[in-house]
Amino acid sequence: MGAERNKLLLTVAGRPVLAWTLEAALASPVIRWIGIVGQPVDRAEIEALVAAAAPDRPVVWVTGGDTRQESVCNGLAALPADAEAVLIHDGARCLVEPELIERCAAAAARGQALIAAAPVTDTIKRVDGHGLIQETPDRSHLWGAQTPQGFPVDQLRQAHARARAEGWSVTDDASLFERLGWPVQVIESSPANIKITTPFDLTIAEAVLAARRAGSAGQ
Repeated sequence: MGAERNKLLLTVAGRPVLAWTLEAALASPVIRWIGIVGQPVDRAEIEALVAAAAPDRPVVWVTGGDTRQESVCNGLAALPADAEAVLIHDGARCLVEPELIERCAAAAARGQALIAAAPVTDTIKRVDGHGLIQETPDRSHLWGAQTPQGFPVDQLRQAHARARAEGWSVTDDASLFERLGWPVQVIESSPANIKITTPFDLTIAEAVLAARRAGSAGQ
């Protein structure tokens, strides 16, 4: 992003990115507990953001680790003792819709491991270290991974314990299940569920949020 602060605290459509993400989670009645995993430097601003949202259920601060994987472990450790299923969502995906959260939560409650994903529409090229094309995979079998990703809590804890024991490093939790040969279901999502990564993504998010507001006003 090139910003001087956490991208989750940058403004999009007049509010911090994370405020939009939190709003979507709070609009989903199936979500009964929310843990926000972050770094101490951002804690005060994030807790102020949460207070402004006036949540009607617990929204708990969890101090993250040095990697995404460690941060997820910390989040798992903070879950309520009776939690049986969990959704893990990237706070930078601020355009997530409550309907998608609810579909993912329903699958996780049935004991499924799942990820939100969208079919790839671009032609994908596998390229070597010299910039030469090596292969064009069949895009009919390719999906772009998103979040939420959902799992049975006990199974996800087992997967992370195995990863620590084996020294595995992965970029998402579904990859742990893949390594263990455990099935992960794809829940089809919209391409609009983007991850805010670059300044251009902020422009896209502004446009999507404006379109949604216009649609709501016209109903």
